[in-house]
Amino acid sequence: MLLRTATAGKSTFGMARHAPADRGTPCHCRRFRETRILTLKSVTRRWFTANLDRKDTLCDPTSFTIRFRTNPTSSWKWVNDQSAVSDGQLLWQTSSPANGDLSYYIHGLSSKLNIKSELSETPDTLLWSVAAAAPVAHGQSPGFVEYKLGRPTNFTRWFSTVRQWTPWMAPRHGKYKWYTDNDAMLCSFLRHDGYSVVMLAVSGVRNVTTTFNHDGDGHITIRGSNDREQLGPAIALVAVAKSFDVANASVMYKARRMIMDHVIEQETQAQKPLSELHPPSPQWIEEWYDGLTYCTWNGLGIKLSEASILKAIDSLRNDGVQIANLIIDDNWQSLDHPEGQQYDRRWLNFEANKEGFPNGLRGLTDKIRNDWKNQKLLHIAVWHSIVGYWGGISPDGSIAQNYKTITVPKKPGEHTGEMLVVDEQDVYRFYNDFYSFLADSRIDSVKTDAQFLLDEIASAPARRSLINNYLDSWTITQLRYFAGRAISCMSLSPPIIFHSLLPTNRPQLLLRNSDDFYPDEPASHPWHIFCNAHNALLTQHLNVIPDWDMFQTAHPWGSFHAAARCVSGGPIYITDVPGEHDIGLIQQMTVNTSTERTRILRPDIVGKATQVYTGYDEEALLKVGTYVGRAHTGTGILGIFNVSQKPLTELLRLDEFPGIGVDSDSSYVIRAHTSGEVSEPMSLAKATRAKAIVSMDLPVKGWEILSAYPLSCFELGTQTISCCPHHARIKAASSVSVAVLGLVGKMTGAAAIMESKAEEVASGRIKVSARLKGLGVLGIYVSDLARWMIPVDIFVTIYGRPVPAHTVKVSEVAKNVVEIDVERAWKETDQQARWSNEVEVETFFNIP
Repeated sequence: MLLRTATAGKSTFGMARHAPADRGTPCHCRRFRETRILTLKSVTRRWFTANLDRKDTLCDPTSFTIRFRTNPTSSWKWVNDQSAVSDGQLLWQTSSPANGDLSYYIHGLSSKLNIKSELSETPDTLLWSVAAAAPVAHGQSPGFVEYKLGRPTNFTRWFSTVRQWTPWMAPRHGKYKWYTDNDAMLCSFLRHDGYSVVMLAVSGVRNVTTTFNHDGDGHITIRGSNDREQLGPAIALVAVAKSFDVANASVMYKARRMIMDHVIEQETQAQKPLSELHPPSPQWIEEWYDGLTYCTWNGLGIKLSEASILKAIDSLRNDGVQIANLIIDDNWQSLDHPEGQQYDRRWLNFEANKEGFPNGLRGLTDKIRNDWKNQKLLHIAVWHSIVGYWGGISPDGSIAQNYKTITVPKKPGEHTGEMLVVDEQDVYRFYNDFYSFLADSRIDSVKTDAQFLLDEIASAPARRSLINNYLDSWTITQLRYFAGRAISCMSLSPPIIFHSLLPTNRPQLLLRNSDDFYPDEPASHPWHIFCNAHNALLTQHLNVIPDWDMFQTAHPWGSFHAAARCVSGGPIYITDVPGEHDIGLIQQMTVNTSTERTRILRPDIVGKATQVYTGYDEEALLKVGTYVGRAHTGTGILGIFNVSQKPLTELLRLDEFPGIGVDSDSSYVIRAHTSGEVSEPMSLAKATRAKAIVSMDLPVKGWEILSAYPLSCFELGTQTISCCPHHARIKAASSVSVAVLGLVGKMTGAAAIMESKAEEVASGRIKVSARLKGLGVLGIYVSDLARWMIPVDIFVTIYGRPVPAHTVKVSEVAKNVVEIDVERAWKETDQQARWSNEVEVETFFNIP
């Protein structure tokens, strides 16, 4: 990776060729302002800008390409002819929507649809609800309806979130014509006028599941499946706004309000809300989200036992890896058909299987908690399916003997057939007893998997009696016993999303955000990151913290996955084979606190794809954006990932970083994690906007994390400096800019900053204060650092106590960055932890 800011330069490099008129409206400006980007000595990159004036009021795109030559004597060539790059497009965004009628944006709306204009909670947004009557269920069969919604007009690209299969969703992209290989929940269309039309299929109102599909001719169809014996609405929401983010937020906010109104209606009809039966005790569970977690699944495989688990966590401890949470994954339970396939096996009783766990579940947890008492392992979770196990409940076990059960048919597919599950009358008692057993076994958290099995039930009466009953019973009991320390897994299906994950009348859950991490499938790794980043465009609006799944640190793609987890805004789980750990990588993801705990540095907002309409196969860098800190004063972060099969180079603008709008007048520096390079100050001010870019080179499997830090600027007054009694010189006024970079050895080191402030104090010094979540190397950018000398002009304290001089130095990579080894200074000055994990560092710069 090469990080360089733009500088002025003079050279003739190339020019744009506009496409023929039938491919867009041509513009005639060929005057480009050139800026040179410095990178390798043998490579010069140039950024061309121009002001293009529209001569008409049309909203057609302008297509363009580039021609170039390698030297003044060689012939001109078109870039399209030399590579697979297609023409670029400029979209001319209008100042306001061209029309307030839905038929302007979707042609051919069916007269059978009930269309209503709605009030949007986002500004400058058009919003409509579209409802279709879903027929009643007959016998075992749900009522089904499909209407042609219409054809989106004047769009150039589209993006959708589809049902990859029952438990998972995944992104799809396309151009010009709408189609999809699976039912879709979210669809978005980028119009020629620069506006986005976002559509959301809303499920869960009166037991109706709604999705989108296509008719093969570019029309969107709306599908509704009704499990009730009364008519129900298949509902879609449509929003139009200047950006995808705004339109997407509009439909999600409206959907939440509709679902909450439906929940209130149901609870009003009920004698007493389920949520009041056993109210949970509120607890602080930040350490559950932010603790480094070890999961047994890939690391230990399906032959799970007490011995293998103890060996794994001992391996971690011996290699200096301190975990806060342990997940005991699949295959700890007592099951029938021990040699059968996953879906053939069924749950017998609550206790762990005797072959692998001779001392029972409590025997294992006692050993772990006693051996790790001083190692800060806080939480132990166990895996289970929402219905018990993949194949349901065994008729031969104690569970079937103690609880009323029902046999339900499953939908046709790979694992069709029947499944025995606990009946609706006993679901809550079953969960209450099971979680009581787990709590008595010193288990304090759960990973509840295979939740899609509820949506696999084919019988309409069973669906309407079981799905919400299971979801509500699970929610209440996990809150009661585990205070929200729960992972919802394989639950990205519409009935679960809208009933359990969208409402905000309960604490947040951890939600698995995509299909699994597959260590032995090379092609799956870039797709895994791409898929998670785009799924987050929907899950960011759910009442969840997205979980991008576990990964292995010593894996060839380990650092790629690690960087993605760090910018995801979610938890970090590792599933290393015992003895196979990348300690350096783990240290980049975590921080040691002053109370000797290990925590991850999770950004404040969910990480998500920033270029919504760019497809997986387009040979473009994937950009995952997140943010740390308060609005306007925090740090925008971009995780950059090469998910293609060739090296890629791109130029990134400052306004691509989250939290930095085009109207921002602040100045920033950008730091690259892997190289430690820091850019020159840049801003989006009109005079300097063309230079607010950096160059990014990434090889295959390459990644980088860039952080944009706002600068605090100070004007230093005129000073008189005497070198001897007879001579004096006047130094003119100057300015200096400062930024707190956080812990520079960490991938998301800005997330270590709890609070920071730079100010010029009355004594004529600049003071930089920082409260940190943990220990490490604190970086502070100073624009004119060369004027200060260490330790003469720079003085650092931790809680008011001076740090040793050798713990403060200038960065070897970035000469305008002073590095303070807070961890070493903490130990050498015998600091003691205060009431919290915070570490307070103050740095004074004496004005020379």
